[in-house]
Amino acid sequence: MLPEPRDAAPAQRQVALIDLLDRLLNGGAVLTGDVVLSVADVDLVHINLRAVIRSLGPGAPAPW
Repeated sequence: MLPEPRDAAPAQRQVALIDLLDRLLNGGAVLTGDVVLSVADVDLVHINLRAVIRSLGPGAPAPW
């Protein structure tokens, strides 16, 4: 049996969206972004967006 070449591409696997969301919620994720509305190169509105996404365990108190 011949060894696989070093530059061979690894086998691709399909990941379901629910699996991706489950992994993100288990570890948590931080999303950041900026929105700038401008006219004629003059910034009129600048918005900073930040969100933390994390699942709560069964022992954690409800945030509301």
